Amino acid sequence: MRKTGIALTALTLFLTAALTACGGNNNNGSNAKPTAAETGAANTEAPQAAEPTKLTLWTFVQQHADFYNFMAAEWNKNNPDKPIELDAQNIPYDDMHTRLLLALQSGEGAPDLVDIEQSKFPNYMKGNVQLVELNDIVEPEIPNIVKSRVDIYSKDGKYYGVDLHVGATVMYYNKELMDKAGVNPDDIKLWSDVETLGKTVAEKTGVPFITFEGAGNWSWWPAINQMKSDQVGPNGEITVDDPRNIQAMTFFKKLVDEKIAGISPGTGHDTPEYKAFMNGGGAAAVFMPFWFMNRFTDEMPDLKGKMIIRPMPAWEVGGNRSAGMGGTGLSITNQTKALDLSKQFLAYAKLSKEGNLQVWKQLGMDPIRTEVWSDPAMSEPNKFTEYFGTDIFATLTEIKDEIYPVNIRETSPKVFDAVRNEIIPKIFQFGEDPETVIKKAAETLRKDVGQ
Repeated sequence: MRKTGIALTALTLFLTAALTACGGNNNNGSNAKPTAAETGAANTEAPQAAEPTKLTLWTFVQQHADFYNFMAAEWNKNNPDKPIELDAQNIPYDDMHTRLLLALQSGEGAPDLVDIEQSKFPNYMKGNVQLVELNDIVEPEIPNIVKSRVDIYSKDGKYYGVDLHVGATVMYYNKELMDKAGVNPDDIKLWSDVETLGKTVAEKTGVPFITFEGAGNWSWWPAINQMKSDQVGPNGEITVDDPRNIQAMTFFKKLVDEKIAGISPGTGHDTPEYKAFMNGGGAAAVFMPFWFMNRFTDEMPDLKGKMIIRPMPAWEVGGNRSAGMGGTGLSITNQTKALDLSKQFLAYAKLSKEGNLQVWKQLGMDPIRTEVWSDPAMSEPNKFTEYFGTDIFATLTEIKDEIYPVNIRETSPKVFDAVRNEIIPKIFQFGEDPETVIKKAAETLRKDVGQ
């Protein structure tokens, strides 16, 4: 009996030591927790969520901020291992671009990502560029996108921004007013038709057929682009006084003098005064880029179901019926502390198929990724089809090959400022002679830039 007790005691000590060796200290100071199998309980502890990285983004359009916030939420759903906390700030246009320039020059205070409007972009391409090169995410997508929408944000073969949209310019018609005048918008095929049929509309409705900006570029630049002209040449030369440009402006001035066209309240189409005017049936038509659709849906609610979208009138039979206008390049500043993540998010929001589908769904803009134009998702009902009808994208598909490239060069900001602040106001607000005004402005611009 004594020998048996000793044997049992020895066996107990051996098993205790063995269990201690397997489940206790293992010479590294750590204490392993018992597994669910060992405790007989289910392991319900969720994996610890990754800490989000904060990214700051500046823009000057609230709809853009809303889009980026939406895409950030989508990114986090699909990338739980590297979430972002996006701080998308909507800052007034001039203030944002000025603050950005000062922050880049001083080396501090810039955001991670920033929307830069295309006419301002050359200001950030001077000297030592303070934006991050994006070739590694852009070049693989060149076969899939409208290349001109990244070319305008490039320098010396390096890409520094990616656009939201193509910016195809279209006519927005108030069908209710057109019906009242007995004029079918589809009969307006040429600019000469605007003078004849537009006169009928103005006379029968008591409102202008169309409006022009009194201090902007959207009522001239698209029209001359249709003629394959521009305000700046391929090498930055001043071409604002090209004969085609003078021809277009002289014709538009005639429409104003004949009361067929009116000057937009607020002197611009993207102003609160103009939107209130149009919302109340102030004019029968306006031509603006595709991105202007969300201004209608969001800020002119009373026109829902009354507005339709059609191609621009051409200057001649067979001529271009659209123009690629406007644009905002999303860029990354060299002050970001999260470069890889900033690039990944930019590519997701602006270059991926998912992002481009949402450009249409969220913003009503024409995506730069061409494969999505024929995607079934583009014909699904949304707030834009409810507002304008279901044939929106049929119009874009019809005119997509009738868009001539624009030139954005180092001289562009000076030219655009002269157009907005001198040429357009003098002609449309003060009634001065187009040819005289344009030639004088061109002469001054050439002296300013040393041409």
